[in-house]
Amino acid sequence: MAGSTRETERTYAVPDTDISWLPDLAGAGRVACVADRGTQELDAVYYDSDDLRLTRTHASLRRRTGGADAGWHLKLPLPGDSREEIQAPLKSEDIPEELRDLVLSRTRGAALRPVMRIRSSRSLHHLLDAEGDVLAELSMDEVSAQALLDDEGRATWTEMEVELAEDGDPDLLDGVEKVLRRHGLDRAQSPSKVVHALTEATSLLEHAPGTPGARADAVPGSAGAYVLAYMNRLVGALTDLDPAVRRDTPDSVHQMRTTARRLRGCLRSYRSVLDRQATGPLRRDLKWLANELGMERDHEVLRERLTAGVRELPGELVLGPVEARLKAWDVEQRTKARRRTIDALASPRYLNLLENLKSLTEAPPVRAAKAAGEPGKVLGKALRKEYRRLAGRIEPALDMKPGPERDSAIHHARKAAKRLRYAAEAARPALGKPAQRLGKRAKAVQQVSGAQHDSVVTRDALRRLAVRAHAAGEPGFTWGVLHGHEGATSGARERQLPQAWAKTRAAARSKALHS
Repeated sequence: MAGSTRETERTYAVPDTDISWLPDLAGAGRVACVADRGTQELDAVYYDSDDLRLTRTHASLRRRTGGADAGWHLKLPLPGDSREEIQAPLKSEDIPEELRDLVLSRTRGAALRPVMRIRSSRSLHHLLDAEGDVLAELSMDEVSAQALLDDEGRATWTEMEVELAEDGDPDLLDGVEKVLRRHGLDRAQSPSKVVHALTEATSLLEHAPGTPGARADAVPGSAGAYVLAYMNRLVGALTDLDPAVRRDTPDSVHQMRTTARRLRGCLRSYRSVLDRQATGPLRRDLKWLANELGMERDHEVLRERLTAGVRELPGELVLGPVEARLKAWDVEQRTKARRRTIDALASPRYLNLLENLKSLTEAPPVRAAKAAGEPGKVLGKALRKEYRRLAGRIEPALDMKPGPERDSAIHHARKAAKRLRYAAEAARPALGKPAQRLGKRAKAVQQVSGAQHDSVVTRDALRRLAVRAHAAGEPGFTWGVLHGHEGATSGARERQLPQAWAKTRAAARSKALHS
């Protein structure tokens, strides 16, 4: 089983090849002294597709010997100076299947092969505080790289890395950097050794990894430019979330499902900018993905709600083996939901979706006239259309009498509120505060109606649990109490909905949205 760590580091170019040189770092933040930890000889072979799909999405996969952490290392991007490193033991020459799965959203099924061998002679030092605890690790690396592709180019250089200790203070890196800059050391231009090597030893990286080339369809300041920027960000987020979902990272399923919905909403709301015939199949596949992830996410929400409900009850109201039955139900449903998620990510349909999303970002099917249009007109018109859709659903729902028909109508209004919210997110960089305000109000409608819907779903689950308990000869009293509490919660949320909708109506009247 692969384990993971979060590494936070900065790399600096070292013009002098004498790696014995080291500036005095005592006094940089909490650094009291620097301890020499000897030299390590590291030998790493990096794997990628022929067109460098990992490198171009800021990831790397290597098999490394030497040092304290020999093994397979998969590095995935995180915000700022951080990356997640997932490690697997050196059991064979073959890439571990778990790591293959974790890069699938980037490789999209392309074969992986050795592309670069990098050997480093590392002079290792520890930055220590006054108590002798390790604050960070500093290494001076003499690097020799050899391309394993057709051209077999070579490159050599020297660099310095400063990596925080686990749970280290990021401010320490700033203090160390000030000292290094005074001694003429600047940040390395390449984000990693393998990028540096591929840039110097091959001609495969024509521009920075993950950076699209200039496109005539993305005229700065146009409506199309704003829509494409939002769309590209979501495609990137979906790619990054895939390995987190596979590893069952907390909240990852929720984030991936929401990202799929946002992307689908963008393609739908801005059909005037993006050709609907080209994006139609993508919208259907994104809906499918969100539905497949929905079983696990909906169970997460329901489990938290039921567990909290039981926990908050006075002991005298909990009759029978309530917690045991809830736990058994959770294990059963969670196993089914998890299997459905993993099956979806392993399916040909998902692989095809990833490929089509990549094509979408590389050659977006824009409608030239609208894409080149003034953002206020094009994006504002789309927002007004989504607002009218919401109004057409929520106002009749508010006039209905309480009951299943009203519950269903509120649920459909909630979906329209989400579409308006997501459309406003895309338009916010262009339309500013009016779009931000409208999105915020739509989110409030979504949250209130969503809480009401969650209560409806929870009451149905409670009824089914009560039926099972009764069939097993267990008391049904506690399940009935919880059902009553949920009914009261649902009523309270419904009473909040008219006010939330009134504020949304007011936000939609902004002149900036009607230019």
